[in-house]
Amino acid sequence: MGFLALLMFVVLISSIVAPAATQNRSRCSDRCGNLTIPYPFGFDGCYLSPEFLITCNDSFSPPQPFLRKSNIKVTNITLDGKLEIATVAARDCYNQSGAHQPGFRRHILNLSNFTISKSRNKFTVIGCDSYAYLEGFRHGKLYKSGCMSVCAERGFVDDNSCSGSGCCQTEIPDGLYRSKVSARSFNNHTNVSNFNPCTYAFIVEDSKFNFSFKYLQNISNTTEFPMVLDWSIKYNTSACKDHAQSYQPPDNISGYLCKCKTGYQGNPYVGCQDIDECENENDCTDKCTNTNGSYTCSCPKGYHGDGRKGGKGCTPNQLSLVRIILGIGIGFTALVVTASWLYLVFRKRKLIKLKEKFFRQNGGAILQQKLSRREGTPDHTAKIFTAEELKKATDNYDENTIIGKGGFGTVYKGILTDNRLVAIKKSITVDQNQIEQFINEVVVLSQINHKNVVRLLGCCLETPVPLLVYEFITNGTLFDHIHNESNGLPALSWHTRLKIAAEMAGALSYLHSAASVPIIHRDVKTTNILLDADYTAKVSDFGASRLVPLDETQLSTMMQGTLGYLDPEYLLTSQLTDKSDVYSFGVILVELLTSMKALCFDRPEEERSLAMYFLSSVKRGKLFEVLDSRITNQGKEEQIEEVARLAASCLRLKGEERPSMKEVAMELEGLRMVEVHTWPQVNPEETEHLLGEQCNDFGHGDDSTASASYDSMKNHVILSVGDGR
Repeated sequence: MGFLALLMFVVLISSIVAPAATQNRSRCSDRCGNLTIPYPFGFDGCYLSPEFLITCNDSFSPPQPFLRKSNIKVTNITLDGKLEIATVAARDCYNQSGAHQPGFRRHILNLSNFTISKSRNKFTVIGCDSYAYLEGFRHGKLYKSGCMSVCAERGFVDDNSCSGSGCCQTEIPDGLYRSKVSARSFNNHTNVSNFNPCTYAFIVEDSKFNFSFKYLQNISNTTEFPMVLDWSIKYNTSACKDHAQSYQPPDNISGYLCKCKTGYQGNPYVGCQDIDECENENDCTDKCTNTNGSYTCSCPKGYHGDGRKGGKGCTPNQLSLVRIILGIGIGFTALVVTASWLYLVFRKRKLIKLKEKFFRQNGGAILQQKLSRREGTPDHTAKIFTAEELKKATDNYDENTIIGKGGFGTVYKGILTDNRLVAIKKSITVDQNQIEQFINEVVVLSQINHKNVVRLLGCCLETPVPLLVYEFITNGTLFDHIHNESNGLPALSWHTRLKIAAEMAGALSYLHSAASVPIIHRDVKTTNILLDADYTAKVSDFGASRLVPLDETQLSTMMQGTLGYLDPEYLLTSQLTDKSDVYSFGVILVELLTSMKALCFDRPEEERSLAMYFLSSVKRGKLFEVLDSRITNQGKEEQIEEVARLAASCLRLKGEERPSMKEVAMELEGLRMVEVHTWPQVNPEETEHLLGEQCNDFGHGDDSTASASYDSMKNHVILSVGDGR
């Protein structure tokens, strides 16, 4: 009898406790001010697990919700895994004399359970003398990235554009949490303080942020920017309730989310309710009967069928179905044939007009006129390809034909009807205000007939952006052969490296001084040097190149190029000269000597910029410690020292002190041709003088400022830039 009483007591307690849990949630408030807080989020005692706690601060009017017990203000919560918050910018401000002003240089966001949405946010830096770091953790490992924004004057700032002049943006990786944003300045905003006293850095929801010039002048400490977090349920928790199912959220987010099954609606974390399809839209032609998660259709008396508009519907029993189907079929067939014929005619006419529009828009008439005036053999004249020719050559631009992607566009491998292999470059965009300059460059580049320059065969102007057609080079890039030997590529010998350097120098010398119109390449780097089967160097990718008028020696341009190879003088002045290519070539010479990448954040801080590390090693008399051991084993010591001396002269900070590409080409060709030669020793005083000048160019000369000079250079290489092929 005692055991029976105990059993009845347990059952009674269970019956009381079970509904209590349900009643507790029904008594929970789901509002804080103007915001609805959906479960699994909730206030104290009303959430699924501690990471979903929301604190409602009643000191605001209206009250404001905050995530857990932090100062992270919540602005919206959606059941598809998005949590919208408001955040402020990290700032680094200075007055006109260069003195630092109070403010938080860093903004830290501790998100141990939620991650920053990759698809909805961008890391943003605002300023004209600015750079910033983004640090955090993803998959348990430390992540670092950055972005820089430079503009010498307010006229260079482009409203509504975050392309690096006044505003810089970069993507957020998936799975990032515990983020830290650090704002910094290159020169304390002394040169731009009249219109931009601060650097601002923050993460913002991309679709809700439009850059404008006003942001350069002031962003207050209280200015809030929208930001989106990804949330999910951990696998050790069963959160999906009645008539709900789990699914994997996008963006590689760990955990799962819940959604209502088909035919149900509501909050899947509380329980979904049946949708009464008969009260709402349905495809029944007559009678609708609601069921759990679905509905059924039926026909009235005297009719048969499934009763659905998209099915058999309801048909009178006495009608001849054969006659109805036959009549409908003949009429429908006639309608389809007529409509198809009209559509094809209309589409063909529209396509022809569209091609004609693009051809005119892209300067086709101007190019035809210029080509008709050119003298020379057809092999040396640019051909105007049709869109159909290139579409057929690339199998309709199949992804398998892609051989490279970069900042300027995508390159496809194609086979023309005459079985020639070609590389077809599809640009991302083209400036309609510079169409005539683009046409001039096509004409000039197609006339270049140099064995070490990739030939431009022609272009296609019948597409929204022009397509450029180059000869195809089979053996990959110089970058691949120097840095990707683990992929099965053979190591380049010292003899081959010297040959490639001499051929590159000869090609650049030709572009600078022997072409009909001088050409500055502006993006000389190892990924833009192609190698054929005989390891002959081919200079490629003139997407950033500029033609130099015969009566000018320098051009004022928006800064463009690849960090690590970028001429520091051009970076500071925006004045482009042929000596900018000389500096970039000097970096490639150092890559050939050391087999190290031009810019690598995996190396120690003092070694990240290869150019600065190389010059520092030469200054300290440790040249052979940084050289590739295979090079020192194969080449003559005097010959290697001579190439190193030449590389150092190309890397002088002042362009006027660098040799011309013609001088560089002559010296490298001489080193190739001479087998036995007594090589002069490197003059230590000259090296000392060279490195000393680099410090003095920044206004200092002692050892402490030498490291500051390097740090300044280091700050220019925060942003990772694609290869631009």
